[in-house]
Amino acid sequence: MNMYDIIFKKREGDVLSREEIQYFVEGYTGGTIPDYQASALLMAVFFRGLNSRETFLLTDAMRHSGDVIDLSAVHGVKVDKHSTGGVGDKTTLIVGPIAAACGIPVAKMSGRGLGFTGGTVDKMEAIPGFRTDLPREEFIAQVNRIGLAVIGQTGKIAPADKKLYALRDVTATVDNIGLITASIMSKKLASGADAIVLDVKCGKGAFMETEEEAIQLGQSMVDIGTADGKRTIALITDMNQPLGRAVGNSIEVMEAIHTLQGEGPDDITELSLTLAGYMIYAGEKATSPEQGRELAERALASGQALIKFEQFVEAQGGDPGIAKQPDRLAEETGKTELRAKETGIINGIQARSIGMASQHAGAGREKIEDPIDPTAGILLHKKVGDKVEKGDLLAVIYGTSAEKRAKAVIEAESAYTFGESAPVKKPIVIKVLV
Repeated sequence: MNMYDIIFKKREGDVLSREEIQYFVEGYTGGTIPDYQASALLMAVFFRGLNSRETFLLTDAMRHSGDVIDLSAVHGVKVDKHSTGGVGDKTTLIVGPIAAACGIPVAKMSGRGLGFTGGTVDKMEAIPGFRTDLPREEFIAQVNRIGLAVIGQTGKIAPADKKLYALRDVTATVDNIGLITASIMSKKLASGADAIVLDVKCGKGAFMETEEEAIQLGQSMVDIGTADGKRTIALITDMNQPLGRAVGNSIEVMEAIHTLQGEGPDDITELSLTLAGYMIYAGEKATSPEQGRELAERALASGQALIKFEQFVEAQGGDPGIAKQPDRLAEETGKTELRAKETGIINGIQARSIGMASQHAGAGREKIEDPIDPTAGILLHKKVGDKVEKGDLLAVIYGTSAEKRAKAVIEAESAYTFGESAPVKKPIVIKVLV
């Protein structure tokens, strides 16, 4: 067996065998297959595609390229939640405590961000003292004790994905359904959960811009998880404007806490309750998603979810006082206002432009080693459908650097479009795939 024959076979549109896919993943991860041959195969896959069997085999090979986490020591049905990425997406910080308050053990491994804003780990580390590097034994013990722990993802999980994604990123082979599915699901299946709830973003601020593409990706991931024996559910959700009002790290934590206090924006509250409801259902604490949603609403309204968040922060070394005074997280930073230059109704807020503006302010990375300003970000005071007068406050840009904030204002201003009437309001959850 050799790479030339495998590349030729896929170039001709033939189906690769388990042995051929395993040979490629092991060889490339181990360094015996060079970048130029891996790139050639990826391009052949990009144009010829992978069938469902090939996608499963690639996912499985990538999953077993490194550590596969054993969570059998955690009591109960473990449920993981994954988002394909969006602007202002802080749902993990909300649904984790809600689900845990309803008896669902959430043992989550999350990554850092590269691009618009930080990842979940960056957001949590905006809390003074918060640790995301718990040893395995402490991680397991914490989940058994309070039902929730979030740690940084180890580089030993699916190392094939890390190498292949870096190569796809520079060879224009990222946006292929089979390759995306294998990338996401190899890490999810290696992380040890019994059930997986996927939030697949759709729209101008998402990786999959059209509803059709998002459904294809969601169904592909559901099929892979189901074939592996995991209860897997995908929600197709709208990302045509930023989720909630906060885009950054500290200010997203603030908004997550406000939501747990019952004072969050309607869209982030609705999505979080729906996701938590499906997690509760997948974790067998409810007989239907509707009952799961009812339990989630109860946990939020009673304050139990906020208490769980406070326990979670304290358990990982953070300041639990922020659960009662979240605004302290952005007290000591600079601010620049963005005001409307015209009168009208906001017809659109390009999520991608707001994400880029947040990055310019210091909330995201261009290179993985770049430092993040935890206080940087954008707080939207107006959203799509709101009427504004010239001079009204649209948003506030936060960050320690005045120069970076000035750059962010220019980018944020370009995100807004105005009209004479309000656009039709879309539901935050478009479709559910099971």
